[in-house]
Amino acid sequence: MMAAAGLDSTHRRESIKKKYPVILCRCSSYKKNEVRAALERFWQLAGGIHSFIRPSDRVLIKPNLIVPADVSKPAQTHPSVITELARMIQEVGGKPAVGDSPAWGNVRSCLKALEIDTVLESMGVEIVQLNKAVRVCIDGARVGISRAALEADVIINVPKFKAHQQLGATFAVKNMFGCVVGKEKPVWHFLRGGQPSAFCRLLLGIYRHLAPAITLIDGIVAMEGQGPTSGSAKPLGLLIGGQDPIACEYACCRLIGLNPSTLPILQTASMIGYGCPSVEQITVVGDPLPEEPCPDFKFARQTPLRFTLPRICKSVTKQAMLLIKNRLR
Repeated sequence: MMAAAGLDSTHRRESIKKKYPVILCRCSSYKKNEVRAALERFWQLAGGIHSFIRPSDRVLIKPNLIVPADVSKPAQTHPSVITELARMIQEVGGKPAVGDSPAWGNVRSCLKALEIDTVLESMGVEIVQLNKAVRVCIDGARVGISRAALEADVIINVPKFKAHQQLGATFAVKNMFGCVVGKEKPVWHFLRGGQPSAFCRLLLGIYRHLAPAITLIDGIVAMEGQGPTSGSAKPLGLLIGGQDPIACEYACCRLIGLNPSTLPILQTASMIGYGCPSVEQITVVGDPLPEEPCPDFKFARQTPLRFTLPRICKSVTKQAMLLIKNRLR
């Protein structure tokens, strides 16, 4: 069940004293051996992968798969992060599946663009389109959440570090919006996008309901500029993560010199008393935060969060054309 929106005074006082760990692991490239070493260190710092995954657990790896784009465009979680994570889950006896509900195309077309669809199949990793909605009450709304996400024993949230043209930047929280089925996502942009706090309450509610065991952000190469799909590559050389998504968001802001108070997700989390209360309460384990943030990270020109009805129709048409094209291949 989702927790209440606010915190009582005792809980709030306790949260003020608490420290929220965020793991930073340096990784200079997507070479398999470097990614593997960084992931091993990440799990060691998190307390061991075995403390999150038991033998026979059904583990949903939830990457950011948004549009069929290859690795030259950093729109999606990098394939080496996905495949090495799946291997590590198998090594401790878990049963990994890779799933999402992309804005355009489908899971298979997105993974095919990353050239790992057949790799995952050869490993015995299930590829799951997050469809088959179950209606869940979140922030007073009935939201269609994928049954596969709801029934997973463990979810590992693996977003891409991105500038974002509607929310400033997206790090940990918004990736779980991909568990909302199909074209219901732009509908929620239309219904809730007129008030950023209302939309962000929905995002936070989805995250809390699905309760990923841990978030692992692919910041080895981030997307700057007009994210989430039209930006450009910005090497940061880091995997960032932890169990508290808000602490992860604060740490990511520090990495690029972004004022957290400008992000609607963090504004809303503070308003409802969810997660790490402030950047001062994060504690970094692993590699330290750089003394100076990335000096030239390019942020996105902001566009309306609320989708218009014509935009939704255009999105549905584009999705249909991509799916037809994929079936004809």
